[in-house]
Amino acid sequence: MSSPALPTGLSERWNAVRARIEAAASRAGRPAPVFVAVTKTASAEATLELARLGQSDLGENRVQALELKRSHFAEQQAPRVRWHMLGHLQRNKARRAVEASFAIHSVDSLALGTALSRLSGEVGAHPEVFVEVDYSGAETRTGVPENEVPELVAGLSVLQGLPLAGLMTIAPLPDFDGDTRRARQVFRALRRLAERLPQDHFSEGRPRLSMGMSGDFEIAIEEGSDLVRIGGALFAEAGEGP
Repeated sequence: MSSPALPTGLSERWNAVRARIEAAASRAGRPAPVFVAVTKTASAEATLELARLGQSDLGENRVQALELKRSHFAEQQAPRVRWHMLGHLQRNKARRAVEASFAIHSVDSLALGTALSRLSGEVGAHPEVFVEVDYSGAETRTGVPENEVPELVAGLSVLQGLPLAGLMTIAPLPDFDGDTRRARQVFRALRRLAERLPQDHFSEGRPRLSMGMSGDFEIAIEEGSDLVRIGGALFAEAGEGP
């Protein structure tokens, strides 16, 4: 599936992405998912501009970058937003993630979940968490394989102060010819996995799905995504990276 050319201004790109999300949801006959704008390649000023346009959910891959942008927002009296921690989280940075995040999308072990639960009680903040599921099998990728998810979900579901929101995955990039069939297979597999899990283990009575990025979010929406994470389609044309 080819993507339309990006408009030149941030406001125009933001509106174009939102329109594509709404159109994909309409085609699928389902509500539009939460749009998390991934700002890892954007400056604090560009991120603030996006928030002032009305973007309420922002995502970062590194705790330090998230903290710096939160501080910038506080100094500039920015609109209230929800910060999502998207990247791999090491336990030695778990306290900072708990203090700074509305949601953490990358829980991949019971040890990390236990640490987050303890720290949530200590700091009085309770970010919702997603289990990261890896379908690639690559040693360089984080996340847990599908067959380990039920046990991890069961363990996380009984932890205090740690709302278990759902599952997250990253699909493989499209082939050189733009073939996205593998991405669709991964999104469909995550949805079917979610349907097999005990629904009452999750904070909203069902697992929400965090899946879909700039190159495949429309497919993810068609397959049932509840949150899409989009950065490149917002910032690439502005020199903010892929």
